[in-house]
Amino acid sequence: MGGAERSLLDFMASLRAAEPRLALEVIAGADGGFLDQARALGIEARALPYPRALARLGDAGAGGPAGGGQSRLLGTLGRASLSTPSVALYTARLRRALAAAAPDLIHTNGFKMHVLGAWAAPRGVPLLWHVHDYISSRPLMARLMRVHADRCAAVVANSLSVADDVRAACGAQLRVFPIYNAVDLRRFSPEGSALNLDRLAGLAPPNRPVVRIGLVATMARWKGHEVFLRAFKMLSGDPPVRGYVIGGALYQTEGSQCDLEELRCVAKGLGLAGRVGFTGFVDDAAAAMRALDVVVHASTQPEPFGLVIAEAMACGRAVVVSRAGGAAEIVTPGEDALLHEPGCVRALAERVGELVRDPALRAALGAKAAQAARRRFARERLADELMPIYRLLLAEAA
Repeated sequence: MGGAERSLLDFMASLRAAEPRLALEVIAGADGGFLDQARALGIEARALPYPRALARLGDAGAGGPAGGGQSRLLGTLGRASLSTPSVALYTARLRRALAAAAPDLIHTNGFKMHVLGAWAAPRGVPLLWHVHDYISSRPLMARLMRVHADRCAAVVANSLSVADDVRAACGAQLRVFPIYNAVDLRRFSPEGSALNLDRLAGLAPPNRPVVRIGLVATMARWKGHEVFLRAFKMLSGDPPVRGYVIGGALYQTEGSQCDLEELRCVAKGLGLAGRVGFTGFVDDAAAAMRALDVVVHASTQPEPFGLVIAEAMACGRAVVVSRAGGAAEIVTPGEDALLHEPGCVRALAERVGELVRDPALRAALGAKAAQAARRRFARERLADELMPIYRLLLAEAA
């Protein structure tokens, strides 16, 4: 699952605890762990699988950040594919599923479902878009959402930065309510088990203590994996350090991701073989973070929110954060995190180097980060912030 899916689970868990009489039902474009966890919360959940053409449709090739500015040809093909019979058939199936569910309100999560929801929502049922990413950086979806903004009753955005982008992309008349994501503080906490990252990455155990530095991210190209590797190369090695790239491929969208073999080749070319390990996907992100001394956020594009940052803070880790977008909103520089300029290898190496050389600074930042996470990211607050929006939209529809 990506951050948008994990965020939605947190919202549903908060709603289920605060408003047990709510009838919550989830329809997803694919089966898997997300629906399993929704069912574990006592929520009716089922898959309405996307056809292959729709699952692979995205802005990775249209100049959006996920694709690193590839050819616009794929964007043109993507627009054409929206009119294919498979997409029309899927929209009809979704329309029937929504009619059978007879919802009072539809809350969509993800760009494709925002547009499909606008096409398939029953007349008179308010549609709430939950936007987790920058619309303006995705040419295809920006055009589609702007065209369908009049069918949307309101938007929830996961940061002030994303809220501003929604207004710029879709029009100032669209109501946007910023609600920061949350973290399950029972799972993400300083106390708990820690993974053996060396074993997962196939590295030999170090023969002396090392400072462990990790990038925890999906394989999206804009997450800064190569920046992290090049910054790690610049560290002096005194005290000794070991690096980890934690995460695996996630999305089906064409052109949106690098792969582990590609990154291993980059690391080998930098002379980092044996000093940097690649774990692939790990199921227990909290245990992975507790095994690290420093968690690095290296995104080269503005981060809409930065759920990994919030999770690492909740685990009491010292965090180095890319200074852009929503990520810069959720930390206090110098108090609970250190910041670096996005994409700047030297700046990232300098910030990480400070933490490597100063264990007292690592401990102080980690302690302050855990305190800040408890204040800012408690999951319980989500229902308190979301329910007034639901009630407003339902009252207007009535």
